[in-house]
Amino acid sequence: MTHTTSETAWPGKISAITLFVEDLEATKRFYRDVFRLPVTYENDNSAVFSFANTIINLLRSTAAHQLIDPARVAVPDAGSRVQLTLPVDDVDAMCKELTSRGVTLLNGPTDRPWGIRTASFKDPGGHIWEIAQ
Repeated sequence: MTHTTSETAWPGKISAITLFVEDLEATKRFYRDVFRLPVTYENDNSAVFSFANTIINLLRSTAAHQLIDPARVAVPDAGSRVQLTLPVDDVDAMCKELTSRGVTLLNGPTDRPWGIRTASFKDPGGHIWEIAQ
């Protein structure tokens, strides 16, 4: 059955991802240095970076309760629950570049059984980033 409507189709693209961080200044510096992106908005509790059509909002974990109550904010060493993936043309070359920017790789470059070459690293807030070719 086909529906026609003037409303945007659900679900649409993801426009923003908010990551809770304990040390906003260190994480903001990491995003500037590693991703070479400017801060597009900031206040005392957050810093926003634009990744093409998606924004990453770094939010102090102490301010996160205002967004997610009654859910709780997990502590950074509780384990990873998200991985964000960025496509690259050459994983090996990007790994060398990231290492020169002070990044310590968690793994990779690795050829995955599903036909993609990947490597992963984490930001100061404990969020996992993957580059994939």
